[in-house]
Amino acid sequence: MAAEGLCELFHNKFQLPCLVLRTSRFFPEDDDDAARRRAFDDANTQLNEFLFRRVDIEDIVDACDLVIARAPGIGWGRYIISATTPFTRADCAALRVDASAVLNRLAPAARDEFQRRGWRMFPTIDRVYDNMKARTELGWRPRHDFFSKLADLVAGRPFKSNLAQQIGSKGYHDRVFTNGPFPLED
Repeated sequence: MAAEGLCELFHNKFQLPCLVLRTSRFFPEDDDDAARRRAFDDANTQLNEFLFRRVDIEDIVDACDLVIARAPGIGWGRYIISATTPFTRADCAALRVDASAVLNRLAPAARDEFQRRGWRMFPTIDRVYDNMKARTELGWRPRHDFFSKLADLVAGRPFKSNLAQQIGSKGYHDRVFTNGPFPLED
């Protein structure tokens, strides 16, 4: 937030175009919450997150391209770059109590695929990232969301985009930090 505030100050003082992209989770690594790692398969976790707090790296790249082109005309702005959620503000109270019921109402086909894989929805969701401002002001059109990922799984395709597969996992959670940063590799 402090860095964003500094960028806004520079925009205001020097008219420097500056657009901030707040990206949702996009990394393929295991969840950083140990309890969630024990309770959910990684792919199950990541697919669930496409409902409310995940984005595909291909969509982030597309957003960056748009920002470069549009920054001079916009000047200043903050944008959430996340997969388009099927949830609305009217769903928020129910998501905090029974996210599965909301998902079953919005995507009944998901229930069959989840059962087939032995997956489940998170019991509750405490926040939903809304990308409407980025879609409206930037003209950004994310290609990947929960429904496209679910369709990939049903069709037997990987649910990670080609770019996400090419980048792969960097193993950030596998590194052990004991006495400060890990040493630089030769």
